Amino acid sequence: MRFEQKRNKYYKVLPFNTFIGRQAMTLSAKPISVKLEPEMKKRIEDLAESRQRSTHWMMREAISQFVEREEKKEAFRKDTLNAWKEFQATGLHVSAAEVEKWLASWGTHAECPPPECQK
Repeated sequence: MRFEQKRNKYYKVLPFNTFIGRQAMTLSAKPISVKLEPEMKKRIEDLAESRQRSTHWMMREAISQFVEREEKKEAFRKDTLNAWKEFQATGLHVSAAEVEKWLASWGTHAECPPPECQK
């Protein structure tokens, strides 16, 4: 690892296969431009400096976490729609009262079995 000086600041220069977030940066990584309000840019720069990271690293990590979170939300949304379609087709369900009673019994000596689906 070496350091380079730019505008009176020193930056770590990492090998090109260095892991950034959860992914290794490779030759296939392509640059992309993002327009930010000056206030947001300053906030990222300040945070990057306090974390001793580059703004590039901070933005890649933020995008990576955002995409992972949104993919999980989308998977949950699809599961919900599939469950609704299955309910409409079969009519099988468990009432909220039955689930609440079952959950309330958790950790007690009289723990109930899970409720059965019904029409």
